[in-house]
Amino acid sequence: MARVVALVPDLLFGSRLLALLESAGYEVALCSTEDQARAAAVGADLLIADLSIDPEVGVVLVQAMNANGECDELATVAVYSHVDAQTRARAQAAGFDLVVPRSRMVREGGDLVAGLLGGKG
Repeated sequence: MARVVALVPDLLFGSRLLALLESAGYEVALCSTEDQARAAAVGADLLIADLSIDPEVGVVLVQAMNANGECDELATVAVYSHVDAQTRARAQAAGFDLVVPRSRMVREGGDLVAGLLGGKG
């Protein structure tokens, strides 16, 4: 079973994401802080960072993890508010593997994750 770490400070969105990914067969660790997410990401397959509340947290985390080689075996997804083009651009520049609006993640999250993980479930 693939392990997913979700850095999601928003409890409501976090609950929706957790239910979605668990129903798709993933083991999910829901984290509300950067430190929790970084620790949980060791040995995980995927890191999802919700950038809609504070884009700086997820962007800085993935930049640091990329610089240290911690993302070599870890797929990364940034989730942002669909109206925030600046956050989308920052996430792309930070090196996230996939950058999608929150609404798309809610609709297609299982398929998006499966695509990134090559069907590893």
